Amino acid sequence: MAFLQEGRGNIALLIDADNASAAHFDSVMTVLAELGTVNIRRAYGNWSKATLKTWAALSVAHAIEPQQQFDLTKGKNATDMKMTIDAMDLMASGRVDGFGLMSSDSDFTPLATRIRQQGIPVYGFGSANTPEGFRRACTRFLNVAALKPAEVPVLAKAPAKAAAPAKAAQAKATTPQQTPPAKAVAAPAAPAPATPPPSKTVDAEVVRLLIDAYDEAKRDERGFVALGPVGQRVGNRSSFDVRNYGYKRLSDLVAAIPNFITEVREGGQTWIKRVK
Repeated sequence: MAFLQEGRGNIALLIDADNASAAHFDSVMTVLAELGTVNIRRAYGNWSKATLKTWAALSVAHAIEPQQQFDLTKGKNATDMKMTIDAMDLMASGRVDGFGLMSSDSDFTPLATRIRQQGIPVYGFGSANTPEGFRRACTRFLNVAALKPAEVPVLAKAPAKAAAPAKAAQAKATTPQQTPPAKAVAAPAAPAPATPPPSKTVDAEVVRLLIDAYDEAKRDERGFVALGPVGQRVGNRSSFDVRNYGYKRLSDLVAAIPNFITEVREGGQTWIKRVK
């Protein structure tokens, strides 16, 4: 397999829903943007269990493919085996450039080891109590509790203040009426107004996605981050389109958010820096 360029791969995320919390899904998707786009998203478990209701709801919102596995024997489940078989099939297909394994189960240690032997990076995501063997078998292992994004202030730009029509009307009312001249001259037509700026407000969720992506990306010595990697991280977590907010490019949308400043460098590449 050819060497994987950062952020350019086709990534598969396999989730052991019985041993992973849905609360950390967004953060996991942000990290996996380092490898590429997570086009394959599968969650494994017995979906008849009440404990998987959160994952069931998330699967609809984020296009996660639920993989049903019944508990055939009391105290055991077939989730691990099915997840391993699928991973091997995907690896054999040659279409996957990287894997994310979301689980704290040490049973996936041989799977992570085998994937790495194929020269494919595998990122593990689990709890702080995940056995050391699974941690070391992964190319990178991340404690999902440490990835949970902190609450950040979202600052929206205040709309421009319009002239108060009430005051204008009041002033007109107090001015004595004057008899118009006999021959009134028609006023010249007002020039057509310039094209108004985008009117849709960028919602707080998009701002939070951008902040999370910026925090995960590599910064230069001045704290700036290339906008391309930020956009890819956001794309892993959301299908939003800048045109829904009245902008043509992501750089224009970011420039309108007071949490960031932008800078265009040689070659026309946009870099951004978080200031709030």
